[in-house]
Amino acid sequence: MIQYLLNKLGYSVLTLFGVITVIFFLFNVLPGDPAKMMLGQNESATQIAAIKKKFGFDKPLSTQYGYYLNDLSPISFHSTNTNNYTSLSTNKYSALELFTVANTTIVLKKPYLRESFVKSGKPVGQIISETLPNTAVLAVASICIALLVGIVLGIFSALYKDSWIDKFIQIFSILGMSVPSFFSSIVFAWLFGYVLHKYTNLEMTGSLYELDDFGEEVHLKLKNLILPALVLGIRPLAVVIQLMRNSLLEVFNQDYIRTARAKGLSEFTIIKNHAIKNAMNPVVTAISGWFASLLAGAVFVEYIFNWNGLGKEIVDALNNLDLPVIMGSVLVIASMFVIINIFVDIIYGWLDPKIRLN
Repeated sequence: MIQYLLNKLGYSVLTLFGVITVIFFLFNVLPGDPAKMMLGQNESATQIAAIKKKFGFDKPLSTQYGYYLNDLSPISFHSTNTNNYTSLSTNKYSALELFTVANTTIVLKKPYLRESFVKSGKPVGQIISETLPNTAVLAVASICIALLVGIVLGIFSALYKDSWIDKFIQIFSILGMSVPSFFSSIVFAWLFGYVLHKYTNLEMTGSLYELDDFGEEVHLKLKNLILPALVLGIRPLAVVIQLMRNSLLEVFNQDYIRTARAKGLSEFTIIKNHAIKNAMNPVVTAISGWFASLLAGAVFVEYIFNWNGLGKEIVDALNNLDLPVIMGSVLVIASMFVIINIFVDIIYGWLDPKIRLN
């Protein structure tokens, strides 16, 4: 098991390294001067030169790549020369100094995602920490809706196979998988937030926390979670319906189900105590992978509903060419994909020893 774990961790580290490399070179080959992006309309030759020196933009691309890796690494190397980008005096993060060799200090720190070009030098890590929890709440709510509604509809679809109920649920499932999220967002916001507003009391846009009318206090607005969670949960809901239906139909043909029926157990007892439990395996497998996908797929949903999450932050950063925020957000989402996959692989390896041998 330890060897299996080390292999998975090794592959994950290599995957993250590849993601970091792609992100850096992809955004650094784009046209435009990062120093000019930071200064906006207030640029001057002296200011541009100062910004380039401060952030290392005046160095070759390979050197900048080394700086980027050094910023992200928990164990990093810093020059004792105060005029160097890697000097601890020029970096805005706290670090634990381990030891110094020659002119280089080795430190232990949190990964540094640099500073926003637009938000007055606000650290990217702080921006993400403020918006990611809202996206996580939205993703969890969507998964819960998909599981609860999807399992129930999948059970009904399997029990009434080939009936009009089954066909109706299948049509709903197919539509759920085929309709784009941005289109669903617009329809739901218009229908439930505008046309039926007096019945639903839901707003077309809104975030989890909002200022009151006087701009003094922040209030929790759980009702604003309903529409974006429903929209974001439609696609995993459709997948859960299909998986639950097909898995349950397969379980119904197993010998132990026929044995339970022969013993005179009621159909409800058989489904509740035997069929559903064994049919849940593929559903759990799919949901574990969907959570990270929802974090990445919430971009359009959050922007349309004005939900203050990481997805909306990414769109705003793209509009403003705020490269550090874009790079940091993509890296965080990729890291969450990798971490979730590690946990899923560990659970599989623990449940099935044969997997550990592959």
